[in-house]
Amino acid sequence: MTQEQWTRVDSYFDELFAPPDAALDAALKATSEAGMPLINVAPNQGKLLHLLARLVGARSVLEIGTLGGYSAIWLARALPPEGRLLTLEVNPAHADIARANIARAGLAEQVEVRLGSALITLPQLVEQGAGPFDLVFIDADKASTPDYLSWTLRLTKPGSLIIIDNVVRNGAVSDPDSANADVQGIRRALAMVAQEPRLDAAAFQTVGVKGYDGMAIALVTSA
Repeated sequence: MTQEQWTRVDSYFDELFAPPDAALDAALKATSEAGMPLINVAPNQGKLLHLLARLVGARSVLEIGTLGGYSAIWLARALPPEGRLLTLEVNPAHADIARANIARAGLAEQVEVRLGSALITLPQLVEQGAGPFDLVFIDADKASTPDYLSWTLRLTKPGSLIIIDNVVRNGAVSDPDSANADVQGIRRALAMVAQEPRLDAAAFQTVGVKGYDGMAIALVTSA
């Protein structure tokens, strides 16, 4: 199996289930033209997030890591008219691009892009009594994922879904001796998930246009 074949299969799936979309395509174009890293979820992964949000009947979503707003658009489109999505972004330039992309998609009234380090914003949300959120998507710097998860547990409720992206790290996640801070951050977060009695979870590997990676999905089962 090769990257070329993975990409070809992804393209086939996208044609069937995530065909070209003006707002999403414009968001990717604006992200690329701004020189931002194209590390957003793939179209079929965005569609998966959208379906998961619909399956849990999400009315409030928290996203940690906005980038250009691509996944935020997918998630916000799953919300009812009164639903709200809060997405956290540390980079001012990225936040500006994301706000423009989200507005172009007609979602500015439902989505707030909040600027600042999530390690500062998340404790503020807890202090303010924000949430509980029905779905949380964690897709920021991987070394800090355990900290994001700890705060997320204080911002969710039984029935909430927590999704952690990029957990396979091209297979390196299975190496306990990895010197990579992102790999070790993901390993610590996954261990936390596995040991947390309030969570029931699974992790899985994926291949596709984004290469070899995967996600973890955890259901909050108790307070």
